[in-house]
Amino acid sequence: MTSARPPQSIDVAIAAGTWTFAFGLLLVAPLLEAADGGTSVDIGLAGASDWWLTVLVISLQAVPLAWARGAPRGALLMVCVVSVLASSVLGEAAFSLTRPAVAVAVFRAGVTLPLRNSRVWFAAAAVLVAAGDVVNKLVMGHSSVLGALSLAAPQTIAVVVAPLLLASVFAARREAREAHAGEMAALARERDALVAAAVSRERAAMARELHDIAAHHLSGIAVMAAAVDRQIDTDPDAARRSVRAVRLQSKTVLDDVRRLVGLLREDGDDNRKAQTLASIRDLIDDRRAAGLPVEAVTLSAPTGGQLGTGVGPLAQLVAYRMVQESLTNAAVHAAGAQCRVEIDDRLVATVTVSVTNDRPPTAAHHAVADAERAGFGLRGMQERAELVAATLRHGSSAGGGWAVVLTIPRDNSVEIAPDEPAEAKVAR
Repeated sequence: MTSARPPQSIDVAIAAGTWTFAFGLLLVAPLLEAADGGTSVDIGLAGASDWWLTVLVISLQAVPLAWARGAPRGALLMVCVVSVLASSVLGEAAFSLTRPAVAVAVFRAGVTLPLRNSRVWFAAAAVLVAAGDVVNKLVMGHSSVLGALSLAAPQTIAVVVAPLLLASVFAARREAREAHAGEMAALARERDALVAAAVSRERAAMARELHDIAAHHLSGIAVMAAAVDRQIDTDPDAARRSVRAVRLQSKTVLDDVRRLVGLLREDGDDNRKAQTLASIRDLIDDRRAAGLPVEAVTLSAPTGGQLGTGVGPLAQLVAYRMVQESLTNAAVHAAGAQCRVEIDDRLVATVTVSVTNDRPPTAAHHAVADAERAGFGLRGMQERAELVAATLRHGSSAGGGWAVVLTIPRDNSVEIAPDEPAEAKVAR
């Protein structure tokens, strides 16, 4: 009992209520028996020695009841032991006043303890209750041993079994509520995890888009600004054209950022033209206007179909972003290198888009190594490729430069005659 948690106010109230109930019966029992014409009242009137003994017994039972929450087994055992000890000194009617405390102790233990782990304790309580009832009847001389046992059985059922069954019902309902609450909490955690994952994916997508927009345009602006610095004294007309190109690029990046922000707003509207394989030529023209030497090569089968037939819009956007990022990396890490963008649309199952550049003689010795260490650009390309089940390869090219190759599977196979020569369109 000393190691148990101290009783709470509700525990004290239950113990006091049980004592009050038993004490009230103690007060009215003699009056009821006298009114019924009984002559063998075994509960003395208030103030008699046996009356005070009965008050002492029910008070001793009330004390452990107050600790039934923190130490349900100990409280149940003590209440039953007090009842057994009082069975040989109290009359039959007085002894019956000890049973309410036993029933309350059984109920509280049944609500608190799992039945499968406390069967021994409840069995011990039933044995003690039955033993006390048998001893009391034998001492009072009202029955033989066999008769006392037959009378003790229903008393045990009423005092131990019935409260235990009622407690099991309450415990089952409580466990059901707890299980439901746990299930709801698990669902809430799962929902939060899904939301967090979705937010993480959206943040990664936004980071990729913002990186592509900013890196592509700002690198071009940096190249043109460097050209202006060289031309401003030697070729003012060319410098003015470069300044106009810088202004155009600045306006373009501002428009793209505004469109990206518009996508994030609930009332946003995205009016951008779809970026496809065919749009790569416009991208190359912009980079060529910014001063980057780019060669565009398109290898297409003579089917008369549209470029990239069978490649979905998301996969075409992935290819566009790959070319955009690769040209940006070339401008930053290998300034002045000759670049080649090739779209191979001849195969039945796949479309291949590659960007290669040759390192110029004036480039730093570690330009390619720097490109290999470029973190977010290559990572973004790889993530986009995985999104559309494409294959991305990048590394040093045979000419000592850098190559990025994207192979995109078609959604639907396109019939291409293998014996007919492919058409190659080259734009310099």
